[in-house]
Amino acid sequence: MIRVVRLTGEALGAALDDVARLRIEVFRAFPYLYDGDAAYERAYLQTYRDSADAILVGAFDGARLVGASTGTPMEDHGEFAAAFDRQDIDLKDIFYCAESVLLADYRGQGIGHSFFDLREAHGRDLRRRYSAFCGVVRPSDHPLRPADYAPLDPFWRKRGYMPVEGAVAQYRWKDIDQHGESDHDLQFWMRAL
Repeated sequence: MIRVVRLTGEALGAALDDVARLRIEVFRAFPYLYDGDAAYERAYLQTYRDSADAILVGAFDGARLVGASTGTPMEDHGEFAAAFDRQDIDLKDIFYCAESVLLADYRGQGIGHSFFDLREAHGRDLRRRYSAFCGVVRPSDHPLRPADYAPLDPFWRKRGYMPVEGAVAQYRWKDIDQHGESDHDLQFWMRAL
């Protein structure tokens, strides 16, 4: 039986090394193609250590973390603020649902819904009006796109999220087929809470 729990504060901080491991493993697949390393992860995950309002939703199989989903107030992620420059929304009204990573063997069991349910509840507890996340944009003819790849767009739409026109962020990471880091477009999706 998989246990899905909400972690904050010290419990969140204690789980971040396992979150880094999951991010490196899960995001290696299409569409992220992320060639991660521990140093990059430490720097990236520092935001969650620093934010008093951060949340980590962990999926545990016994004591093993097999899935994780994070979130913080949007203003904790200044690197994404520019994506909302042309939107008539205050960043302080948005709860940012960051990554959701789940090992393949645990998918299709409703854990993704639990990830969103608990993060959205946390956003409401913080009196946020909106919940938002972003996903990488890859061309449909990308050479590393698997023939059986199924985008998550239908799942996100079923949860009430819609793409926010013009809200595209840029973020740098190293792809598995590249020699160095490059910029990637990330489309924001949002819903009212």
